[in-house]
Amino acid sequence: MDLRSMRQMVAIAEFGHMTRAAESLGVSQPALSAAVRKLEAELGTELFHRTGHGVEPTEAGKVFVEHAQITMRASDKTREAVRSLVGLETGSIRVGAGATATGYLLPGAIHAVRDEYPGLKFSIREAGSSAVAEGVVSGELDLGIVTLPVVHPRGDELMVIREIRDELLLIVPKGHALDGRKSFRWTDLEGESVIAFEAGSAVRNVIDAAAAAHGVGLAVVMELRSIEAIVQMVRAGIGVGFVSRYGLANGAGIHCKDGALSRTLGVVRRRDRFLSHAAGAFERALLTGMD
Repeated sequence: MDLRSMRQMVAIAEFGHMTRAAESLGVSQPALSAAVRKLEAELGTELFHRTGHGVEPTEAGKVFVEHAQITMRASDKTREAVRSLVGLETGSIRVGAGATATGYLLPGAIHAVRDEYPGLKFSIREAGSSAVAEGVVSGELDLGIVTLPVVHPRGDELMVIREIRDELLLIVPKGHALDGRKSFRWTDLEGESVIAFEAGSAVRNVIDAAAAAHGVGLAVVMELRSIEAIVQMVRAGIGVGFVSRYGLANGAGIHCKDGALSRTLGVVRRRDRFLSHAAGAFERALLTGMD
């Protein structure tokens, strides 16, 4: 006999009906009846007898079901102990990412993994690409999402396991001259107050470089790290801003007519380290969500 046989007999005893027990187990009623006959032949005694409403265990069947339930509980505890050991039940995952990934790419993957392994804990560090790369290189983080290329003295120790294309779009207050437009030119922003990401951040560098290439100096009046904060400041009429397409509803935002403000995000980890089972499960969920 095996655990499968035990689960079958317990189900029959609980339902008191062969057909309903078979449905709960996902097998046919004839197959379940054959399994009962085989086990009865092995044990040399009848385990169930028919009643007017279904089946019920014999005295031998009651003893079998009682001990089968004890064995099944022990088996479940053993499996839980092993899964806990490899980190799928009580492990922790350390991830670093910028504002875009933290707010719009990570939540779906975290939900998917915790739905399957609710005991997992997450430590999310929101930081710029350089700080995230440093965290992954030093081993403080299991995974990171950074703007490529990675700028770090030990960047060759990192491997990029997935690239994600992103585009930065202009957002403007309601009633602004560019409101309702699908595209803009850099010259349209001459003299405009700009709500920007922090100076030195990868996103800010992309924007500043593109503006400078077209001879435009941006009048930055406020620097923030949060996409939502930038959106709210623009909505309040303080200035215009640039945010990732991931932070906007479909069709929202204004594209740059002088050339798309695009960047490439990369999911990175150390080349020479194996991920824990917990981090590996999260990595798979993250990559699946990007397919």
